Amino acid sequence: EVQLVESVGGVVQAGGSLRLSCAASGFTRDDYNIGWFRQVPGKEREGVSCIRSNDGSTYYADSVKGRFTISAGDARNTVYLQMNSLKPQDTAVYYCNARFYGDTNTYWGPGSQVTVSS
Repeated sequence: EVQLVESVGGVVQAGGSLRLSCAASGFTRDDYNIGWFRQVPGKEREGVSCIRSNDGSTYYADSVKGRFTISAGDARNTVYLQMNSLKPQDTAVYYCNARFYGDTNTYWGPGSQVTVSS
């Protein structure tokens, strides 16, 4: 069974930085995307960033380009999201997400609250 374990979020002042991590386990496929979505109350969950395991290609939402950086750890089953120059509008619950090529399921972590104060 695929499990995604996220780091705890936090509270940070505007302009500050925070790093999230997501460790995936219980899978055997070696071609997958892992990343984050975020959601605020009353709005749809939106994609933030993801990285593909086989070539390291990345995706960033326009709203976070130049401020967030996604990377894979040495073990490749752990992914990090470095968030810099945080803004109050980055406040949300961040969910780790994994999709494996050849698998129709989408996997989610439990979510981590990130709060950016002005």
